[in-house]
Amino acid sequence: MMEEENFMPSGGDNSEQPATDGEPEKKHEGNHKGFSSKLGFVLAAAGSAVGLGNLWRFPYLAAKYGGGIFLLCYILLAVTFGFCLLVLEIAIGRKTGKGCLGAFAALNKKFKWFGFFVLAVPIIIVPYYCVIGGWVVRYIFGYIAGDPLLLGDSVTLDTSNQFFNSFTSSPWQPMVFFLIFSVCTVAVVVGGVQKGIERISKILMPLLAALAVFLMIYVLFQDKAMEGVKDLFIPDFSELKFETLLAALGQLFYSMSLAMGIMITYGSYMKKNASISASARQISICDTLFAIVAATIIIPSIYAFSPDVEAAMAESGQSLMFLQLPLVFNELPGGRVIGALFFVLVFFAAITSSISLVETIVKVLRENINLKRWSACLITLGVSILLGSLSSLGFGPLSFIQIAEKSILGMFDWLSNNLLMPLVAIGTCVIVGFFTNTDEIIDEIDLKSKGMRMYFKIMIRFIAPVCMAAILISGIFMEL
Repeated sequence: MMEEENFMPSGGDNSEQPATDGEPEKKHEGNHKGFSSKLGFVLAAAGSAVGLGNLWRFPYLAAKYGGGIFLLCYILLAVTFGFCLLVLEIAIGRKTGKGCLGAFAALNKKFKWFGFFVLAVPIIIVPYYCVIGGWVVRYIFGYIAGDPLLLGDSVTLDTSNQFFNSFTSSPWQPMVFFLIFSVCTVAVVVGGVQKGIERISKILMPLLAALAVFLMIYVLFQDKAMEGVKDLFIPDFSELKFETLLAALGQLFYSMSLAMGIMITYGSYMKKNASISASARQISICDTLFAIVAATIIIPSIYAFSPDVEAAMAESGQSLMFLQLPLVFNELPGGRVIGALFFVLVFFAAITSSISLVETIVKVLRENINLKRWSACLITLGVSILLGSLSSLGFGPLSFIQIAEKSILGMFDWLSNNLLMPLVAIGTCVIVGFFTNTDEIIDEIDLKSKGMRMYFKIMIRFIAPVCMAAILISGIFMEL
């Protein structure tokens, strides 16, 4: 059995801190270790941010909303809006030393209920995220085994569809790979913050970066790739529309792991002597650079090898990654190896994100039910398998179940991304901005200049909630 860790509240400070809501501290809340170093925290948090959203959502949105102008909007929003929300969530976690359930009660006991609302997000996301992670594992196996539906002269969009449909519609294949990915995720979290999450992040994040850079360089040397590079990096201001800003804001929201309880959880493990603002900048830079590199792999590849560039670029993220890209890899020299490496890259990105989601749930179970880590992990795995089975079988035996013309997985995705996450972000800003001592949070972030402190207050109280409301309302109207 794994040895129990010693956790120090408020990011590793040895001093005992009283609960701010007047309730007694639970005995076990002082028995977990945090991250051993600032580097460990940054790599783990960056690993959470760098996920499937960077690899299949960012390139698709960049292609749909004008390439360079979308990228410019995204970067501007990342250094303003995204940075403020990121430091806010980290500061909440380190200030309270608690997971997402206890953190809001510690800020203001009237908002204890809001913690359950936040917790609902990872509970919904983990199961279907692991299902998609299982698809990635299946593609790795397909390239290693040399599946003829992925490789060879006769490969077309029809055969690519056949490969995807053959296992997603099966009554057992998607479950097997879903379980493989889920068990891999939970196995890391069982190891704890330092021996599990931090250790695997220090291994996978450099490998992730090396693989991404290698694939990017390889693609850029292909014929016609530079046409895709121009499309991605040269902004056309005639393409600037309100929808472009909303899309960039929405992508930033998902990409940086905001409003999921993750950064609150990781912030609670952060050392007191580490700078929140400096760490948040490094996380933002890692996340943005990886999204750009991913787009530089995918978009130039399509320009270089896709027979119909416009049709390929119009595909949604899921179709782009699992249906269109295998056709591109099949045309590349050494395409079998490149395809396998690409999906290994996707696997690394996906599992670092799923680890953070599971840890968010596990921390809540440990703090509030006094469970040991392995017990909390088993309960999380059980719930994930139960809910994930619905998504996994939703393309096969349960495909007859359609909710608002969406598959089960699609409905879970819409519920979490388009409804709950914007509501969590709005609620977090309103609670911190109007119902707590905002200056205490600013002190935790260590913003010293009056200008920066005022900017942060205005962003959290007014600008961020309005932007989140715009995402929420536009998403609902688009759905209708």
